[in-house]
Amino acid sequence: MTAAKTIGDYLIQKLHEHGVTHLFGVPGDYALSFFHKLESSPLQVINTCDEQGAGFAADAYARVKGLGVVCVTYCVGGLKVTNTTAQAFAEKSPVVIISGAPGTNERIKSPLLHHKVREFDTQLRVFEQITVASTALDNPQTACREIDRVIDAALRHKRPVYIELPRNMVSVTAIPYYLPQEIPLPRDDNTLKEALLEARDIINTSKKPVIIAGIELHRFGIQDDLLQFIENTHIPVVATPLSKSVISEHHPLYMGVYEGAVGRDEVREYVESSDCLILLGTFMTDINLGMFTAHIDQGKSIYATSQKVYVHYHAYENVGLGDFLKELLQIKINKREDGDIPRPESVKPLQPVLGKKITIEYLYRRLNTFLDKNTVVIADTGDAMFGAMDMTIHNETEFLSPAYYASMGFAVPGSIGVQLANPDLRPLVLVGDGAFQMTGMELSTAARYNLSPIVIILNNSGYGTERPMLDGCFNDVKTWEYSCIPDILKTGRGFKIKTEDNLEEALQLSRQYTKEICILDVQIDSDDKSLALQRMTKALGKCV
Repeated sequence: MTAAKTIGDYLIQKLHEHGVTHLFGVPGDYALSFFHKLESSPLQVINTCDEQGAGFAADAYARVKGLGVVCVTYCVGGLKVTNTTAQAFAEKSPVVIISGAPGTNERIKSPLLHHKVREFDTQLRVFEQITVASTALDNPQTACREIDRVIDAALRHKRPVYIELPRNMVSVTAIPYYLPQEIPLPRDDNTLKEALLEARDIINTSKKPVIIAGIELHRFGIQDDLLQFIENTHIPVVATPLSKSVISEHHPLYMGVYEGAVGRDEVREYVESSDCLILLGTFMTDINLGMFTAHIDQGKSIYATSQKVYVHYHAYENVGLGDFLKELLQIKINKREDGDIPRPESVKPLQPVLGKKITIEYLYRRLNTFLDKNTVVIADTGDAMFGAMDMTIHNETEFLSPAYYASMGFAVPGSIGVQLANPDLRPLVLVGDGAFQMTGMELSTAARYNLSPIVIILNNSGYGTERPMLDGCFNDVKTWEYSCIPDILKTGRGFKIKTEDNLEEALQLSRQYTKEICILDVQIDSDDKSLALQRMTKALGKCV
């Protein structure tokens, strides 16, 4: 039997056992006792400027390290992280949301306590809709069991979970001998065997197979199995916008990002002419499929997800992606002869022209040459993301973006989570001016904890993604002097970029200032957009 611990101590212990070393949040009176306990724990509290910033940071931390945690107070804090939790759910990022709450002894006769909305369980019921598991730790006899249950659910399903901690329960001794036995996930070996045999025959008789590598390969930690499968078979591979950098983009069999008509024509044509599409953990979302301009024939597809496997029109229940891919490595798949396949555009040095106005095209071409193996790109929604799709990422999991849920404001706080999860990486943040004004204040948090993102602000006077769809003054934002932000923070370097030579000087200095925040205010015309964004907004405009 495990030695007795308080509920708060047990929760901290379990998080730390699963590799968590940082917790993001904003304190409030209902959570202060837990925050106080955290100060003497192995978890470092990163208190951000705003709860949404904490939620995005925890999400990014989870994508890099495997589990993230955000801690907030009741309702005024908790309801502010519903958006970031929804993103984590949609994009399969395992985040633990801990919310302080009124004590169980304070709820007698339902008093009108501050922060309360409707009933005391209103917030719990909200989070039940956007998490894979939730609990209120209001019973010391079941608290340990509940903590284990919800954290296990986060790790098993790669989705967020919610823990509500009444403030009078933080230091109550939990009863440890109620801990459950771990129940293994069901696996149907006969069904798995049938799926493998059918998949093998289809792959071996195909003439032009292609792998579409999806985000679940990263979320479930099976990228090495993908690489082995590619090496064994020499089948070429593409990523999707959400799964970009699922493998190193310098791999000789990597062709680029497939995103229907939004992406590069040569990649689209190669994929759509394939007689065997092997989709591994791919999200079939509108943005991932280029606003459904992608043409994927189910009759030519093998589609494996974390829940089931489809081979052509046959569905195999209780067969998951991990087991399917691992067993696929054990059966005989014909090795292909290396053929002529599309390749990412080669990275060539550029010579800036003195005084020549900066453009989106030049910016991304130059940034592509700026990347190295220690750079992680974090792209916000809009041309920050679409323009970056053709950049060549050196190592796996070095490109993050909210390419499905598409919430603006992810990138700046996301860089905090990424750099704390892996201090060897330096974030290159790509963010529009509209998105920056939502969460850019989190640079204060980055400065406080001595982090050093390079922040590229696409300053085009508003919401550039929306203008081609339907424009109006509602797409405008006030212009800031972004390059002066370091003066406010009393740290960092700011650069105003109007020309190609301005950009060159700023990038070279940013490389030297390795310990400081660098902000590059890249001033571009409001109608200057990447080709990918032009194609995307044309498709979106048909839906408006």
